[in-house]
Amino acid sequence: MESSVTVVILAAGLGTRMKSKMAKVLHRAGGMTLIEQVVQTATSITAPENMVVVTGHQAERVQQVTAHTGVRYAMQTEQKGTGHAVKCCRGSVPESGWLVILYGDAPLISAVTLTEMIRRQTESGIAATVLTTELADPSGYGRIIRDAEGYVEAIVEHKAATPAQAAIREINSGMYCFDAALLWKHIDEIGTNNPANEYYLTDLVEIFRRAGHKVAPMPLTSPEEVLGINTRLELAEADAILRRRSVHRLMLEGVTIERPETVTIDAQVRIGRDTIIEPFTRILGATVIGEDCKIGAYSIIESSQLADGVEVGAYTTIGTSVIETGAVVGPYARLRLDNYVSAGAHIGNFVELKKTRMGKGAKANHLAYLGDSTIGAKVNIGAGTITCNYDGKKKHQTHIGDGAFIGSNSTLVAPMEIGAGSYIGAASVITKPVPEGALAIGRGHQVIKEGWVKKKEVAGK
Repeated sequence: MESSVTVVILAAGLGTRMKSKMAKVLHRAGGMTLIEQVVQTATSITAPENMVVVTGHQAERVQQVTAHTGVRYAMQTEQKGTGHAVKCCRGSVPESGWLVILYGDAPLISAVTLTEMIRRQTESGIAATVLTTELADPSGYGRIIRDAEGYVEAIVEHKAATPAQAAIREINSGMYCFDAALLWKHIDEIGTNNPANEYYLTDLVEIFRRAGHKVAPMPLTSPEEVLGINTRLELAEADAILRRRSVHRLMLEGVTIERPETVTIDAQVRIGRDTIIEPFTRILGATVIGEDCKIGAYSIIESSQLADGVEVGAYTTIGTSVIETGAVVGPYARLRLDNYVSAGAHIGNFVELKKTRMGKGAKANHLAYLGDSTIGAKVNIGAGTITCNYDGKKKHQTHIGDGAFIGSNSTLVAPMEIGAGSYIGAASVITKPVPEGALAIGRGHQVIKEGWVKKKEVAGK
């Protein structure tokens, strides 16, 4: 990262074509908001404290979303064009070094491209470098007009282009690296002589040339990097690209992903070598998965940590949970919220956990609900067991000691303490504490009435 590099991210626009009540930069792609994606990429070239996000529409919400990154802010109270947006940063950024302009609705720019743009700018000694690319259909974009030496002579907006200029396929991305001293020296020369009556940053190209300075294009072979988001269709396209990048990165790092085109993985996800991800899996948020794991098909894992050697069965949902080495979860399990599954524990089919800690080697293999519970090491939870943790007003805790055996269809009415090594008889309703090493049975006595069915039939005639 370069301390001499300042990044300004323009994020003040309304985004009316999104047809949304939410500011455009707050929409999500690849697992993060668009503005967060841009900030994250920009950290490859400078520290967050050297970034300024220009806010306007829904400024408070944009700041709430990005506050954790450590960036700074400038306010554009009226949207008067890109030149005006940059002028709103005056006093908040250095007047020397390099100033990079990015957009909060263009999340696909890569760290490699930004680094190369700064390298070219610093080595060239010119006024600015602008990212360009060629499009088969450049309609709507500003065209790059080059001089005989290949430098940028002008950037002509689509509406103002002559037929010859409109035929040019090289377009302006709007992303620049400026010599900051020259930018601030000349920015007040930008006028509003255009149909929109706005201050266009593109006018600096001709202003620089009149002052004897050059602007160089940096063509990109991949147009997707400068794709801006204006509609839901473009948002979906960007989301697909970002997720494809995540999948490719992980496979190159040693992760097996079966049918990668069906898998959804957020950009923040980290997965260890030799882990296998089966088809149609969704791995979201800041999830970290260790080595040698197996994640079954159609599973959903969000903001969780899985250690090495964890096996997740198909159709399992895991949220904000920690699973230690060698644990087995699923198939068809649901770890709903804030669970801790210790090493070697087993959570089987149709078992739901909520705010529960499973001890080392503990098992709940079938059809159980364990909420607000602490389950000791090597406890066996029988099928159909539930912890009754809610009394209609408050949640209550259940504590089960090491080595306890909970029979099938047990109902444990919290608050509840079950001692280590104790046994709970099947089909018991347990309402009182169970001492260590005890047997507790809480069920109604079985009553058999011989001939009852025949008597009932006779009585009904």
